[in-house]
Amino acid sequence: MSMIIEIKTRRSIRKYIDKPVEEEKILKLLESGRLAPSGSNTQPWHFIIVKSELNREKLAKISHNQKWMLSAPVFIVCVADIRSRIKEEIDISIDESSPQQELKQIIRDTTIAIEHMVLEAESQGLGTCWVAWFTQEEIRPILNIPSDKYVVSILTVGYSDEMPKARPRKKLEEIIHTEIW
Repeated sequence: MSMIIEIKTRRSIRKYIDKPVEEEKILKLLESGRLAPSGSNTQPWHFIIVKSELNREKLAKISHNQKWMLSAPVFIVCVADIRSRIKEEIDISIDESSPQQELKQIIRDTTIAIEHMVLEAESQGLGTCWVAWFTQEEIRPILNIPSDKYVVSILTVGYSDEMPKARPRKKLEEIIHTEIW
């Protein structure tokens, strides 16, 4: 069983057909994210399913007004929870400039879960696109996300209405090192 076909055919989709995504497909995406590995098994991710036109409009607006996002019927807002690594009941507020090492760890782990969902979407015939051009300060109030959580991305999800060509990739020999740099 190989995922190489899904990996090779996956594209960032910015144009979707007007067709709802079935609930069972959304649940499979979320399940694939839930099953992702994480450092010390902390599982720092939370996913907010956004379907309402009003909230999708607000999210597209704070994402530098990327109107193409609105053609996707589903957004999955992917949130990393620093409380999975910092258990003390101390006041924590994190954003793009926070220095905590734990922030880097929860972002790393949550991105693994997101990519699991992206590949599962591809295997189900769905298109996706990562969106991360927003600030924590702008996105949190829209979805009532606490200040000790970090929004890693908005994943747009739907049935693709485009098939972008593959973008150039470096050759293996350009990126592989054996034993040392």
